[in-house]
Amino acid sequence: MEDFSIKAQRKIIHIDMDAFFASVEQLDHPQWRGLALAVGGEGSRGVVSAASYEARKYGVRSAMSGIIAKKLCPHLIFTNPRFERYKEISDQIRDIFLEYTPLVEPLSLDEAFLDVSDYSSATLIAKEIRTKIKSKTGLTASAGISINKFLSKIASDWNKPDGQKTLPPENVIEFLESLDVKKFHGIGNKTKLKMYQLGIYTGKDLKEQTEGFLSKNFGKGGKYYYQVVRGIHNSPVKPQRIPKSIGVERTFEKNLSSELFLVEKLKNIAENLEMRLLKNKLAGRTITLKIKYSDFKQQTRSKTGSLYLSNKDLILEQVKVLLYQEKLSNSVRLIGISISNLNTLKKENEVKHLIKESQLSLPF
Repeated sequence: MEDFSIKAQRKIIHIDMDAFFASVEQLDHPQWRGLALAVGGEGSRGVVSAASYEARKYGVRSAMSGIIAKKLCPHLIFTNPRFERYKEISDQIRDIFLEYTPLVEPLSLDEAFLDVSDYSSATLIAKEIRTKIKSKTGLTASAGISINKFLSKIASDWNKPDGQKTLPPENVIEFLESLDVKKFHGIGNKTKLKMYQLGIYTGKDLKEQTEGFLSKNFGKGGKYYYQVVRGIHNSPVKPQRIPKSIGVERTFEKNLSSELFLVEKLKNIAENLEMRLLKNKLAGRTITLKIKYSDFKQQTRSKTGSLYLSNKDLILEQVKVLLYQEKLSNSVRLIGISISNLNTLKKENEVKHLIKESQLSLPF
């Protein structure tokens, strides 16, 4: 019989801001507080980037069409995103994290993992951090606390908004067995449906499957599912996520069918991409042009050179070659440029010394 006893080798907090973009807008615009608000566009091409909790009650969700959102909630208020403002507040929150530990792994502007293994109580630290965020920014955050990143991320969803959940080692297996598999991060809608078809509805059902069976049916994900349902997830908190690529893309209000019009758009994209590369002190050897057509078919065209690119003029020069490489198959609704094969090796070496992987059993 397998031994599923688990010891705490790390104490990980996952902090997740509550409806971050929408909450910032309600903070800055008191007249919107308590109202159904969506950050994004409501036109034919509009997409909801974030929704307030008042809007979520009507079924409005991020990535939803603005038209559908308006049908679900006719009194929904739309506002354009202000990413510089969100970044400003995100930086303030990041500074709070760093007051407690250098082991902070940002996932996005509104969430991060923190390794607080050196503290006697991760639960109290999470509460203190959330209190400080509310005091300094006026915004609420939720937290999950457990022995690894996978579990803490699940736990942070449990008592939203403005709450937290601690999942200590002794409760991990019972908790995972009781979960619907759709609650497992890494199991999307298609995988969920496939699991249901195989009679796998809960964590307990999932744990009863062999690794071979899961690998046969879910490929590389099979081993991951086999491990996480047993509370195993050994990835450490990485203080600085080294990007594999940096890109900028734009969706158009109206489809474009001429390469000449697209070149004008690409100039602006190249300028924005140069700013991002310079800000992060990065350059790359591979340039990729992404094209999404009006029928939603997507195409990428790439080219790798011997020199590292970060200059907007050089980027534009290379991406124009890719654009004219072949004729467009349809009108275009989105276009983007990304740079990969980045000069990140030095950066990776700089942060490796910050990663702690304690092998000691810790009181939780």
